[in-house]
Amino acid sequence: MIRLLLRVLGHEHARPVRRTVALMTVTAVVEGLSYALLVPLLRALLGGAPADAWPWVSAFGAAVAGYAVLRYLSDLAGFRVGTTLLRGAYDRLGDHLARLPVGWYDEGRVGEVSVLAGRGVMQAMSVIAHLLAPFVSAAVTPLTIVAVMLAVDWRMGLAAAAAAPVVAAIQVWAGRATAAADAARADRDRESTGRVVEYLQAQPVLRAGGRTAERFGLLDDSLREVQRASRRSTLSALPGALGLALTVQVLFTALLVLGAHLALGGAIGAPEVLAVLVLAARCADPLLSLAEIGGRLRGARSALVGLDAVLRAEPLPQVPDPVRPDRHDLEFDRATFGHGDRTVIEGLSLTVPDGQRLAVVGPSGAGKSTLLHLLARFHDVTSGAVRMGGVDVRAMSTEDLAARIAIVFQHVYLFDGTIEENVRLGRPDADDAALRAAATAARLDEVVERLPDGWATNVGEGGALLSGGERQRVSIARALLKDAPVVLLDEVTSALDPVNEVAVHEGIERLVAGRTVVMVTHRPRTARHADRVVFLDGGRIVESGGHDELLRGGGPYSEYWEIAMAPSAE
Repeated sequence: MIRLLLRVLGHEHARPVRRTVALMTVTAVVEGLSYALLVPLLRALLGGAPADAWPWVSAFGAAVAGYAVLRYLSDLAGFRVGTTLLRGAYDRLGDHLARLPVGWYDEGRVGEVSVLAGRGVMQAMSVIAHLLAPFVSAAVTPLTIVAVMLAVDWRMGLAAAAAAPVVAAIQVWAGRATAAADAARADRDRESTGRVVEYLQAQPVLRAGGRTAERFGLLDDSLREVQRASRRSTLSALPGALGLALTVQVLFTALLVLGAHLALGGAIGAPEVLAVLVLAARCADPLLSLAEIGGRLRGARSALVGLDAVLRAEPLPQVPDPVRPDRHDLEFDRATFGHGDRTVIEGLSLTVPDGQRLAVVGPSGAGKSTLLHLLARFHDVTSGAVRMGGVDVRAMSTEDLAARIAIVFQHVYLFDGTIEENVRLGRPDADDAALRAAATAARLDEVVERLPDGWATNVGEGGALLSGGERQRVSIARALLKDAPVVLLDEVTSALDPVNEVAVHEGIERLVAGRTVVMVTHRPRTARHADRVVFLDGGRIVESGGHDELLRGGGPYSEYWEIAMAPSAE
């Protein structure tokens, strides 16, 4: 468990964790040894001079006080280390998720990452803060007490020691018996979380279909599966808990019978028998708590395994000595990219000279957006290369590549914050003059002026409190503020009304001026202003040339506009 925890956190946290575990172990040993003073104490009390017990009472009190101090320090150390590790776990998970390829985030990952980033991290980090101290105490204190029993009477000590392998076997058996049920429950939890997210996202569709009063069948089924999995997980833990309780009771009864037999035979005194029985009774509580602590540890281990699996997912590789290009022309050199069993881009070659615009047109599923993702290195090509300024993007640092590219997507995501905070994401250190200039160029200033709180207006989660056109203006202002030499546009005006489309188009023209641009579009006006147009179909370039030239050619590009875009042709 500790090795898995350190693997998730990183071994830079090994020293404080091991120091805390050592302190908890010492505390548990001191607790067990303090009970050794009960033997002389009981001998004195049951002997001919009970007043002789006072020194032992004082010694026992001092030992208990020392144990209390150690317990306070070990618990405090556990909380402090747990808090530090919690912060470190979130930082490491966040950094790793940011370096994973976008293709890793398929639909099934939504629930998985949501569970892990929420309850999973908290459950895993609770090992140090809440579970490790009671577990160490439940395991080490009884073993120390058994050692004390051996010192008092080797026969009763051996009888108590015989229970140790039985308790260990029950714990191992319980862990194996519940592993499958715990894993099934974790899977159902992830699935149900994804269904909840899906249900929330589907609200517009459900309401448009007049189904607001109906239950969402997929979500209901998923929640029922969680209920069944939880029941199975609980039931699978019962045999282990009952077996442990039975073992403890049998042990105590056996010691009572053995002690009575030895005392009646004169082999041991009554005070020693009583002391051993008191020690055995003190063993019972921590041993019985092992069942509950073990179950919680198995749950934490399941969360750790999930975190470990995510952290083991291969990020995009980084070169030790990144190269910085000195220009910003773009090139696809026989680039091929596949997703699963499907080839999305196949042997594609094209160039975009520095400062020119390329428009990419084609039917849905042709691989248009994938071209932009490959340029931004959201994915790596399966074969071939993607270059910027003659340098393979895989040979550039992630930070340098990101700094050279501004991206405006069709579906804009804004963070829950103010308009100003979302624009400043493009360049956090920009001054107010640069911020206002970017807003004016994107015609975002018109939106800001009519909002009651102006720049301090909260946009809501995902930008839900703004219209689609307003979100696009924020996105364009953000890209303008970034002032990157390469601009990637993905159908940014496809779902806008005419007024917003004009405003966004003007902002786009200011954004792309003098920059290297690749834009996915299905607007004739946008394609017409490009220096070159490529028509993509099936991951391959079918036609290439100027907009007017391709229209006159009567090929697939011309047919595409006639069939798909004729109603909106200009």
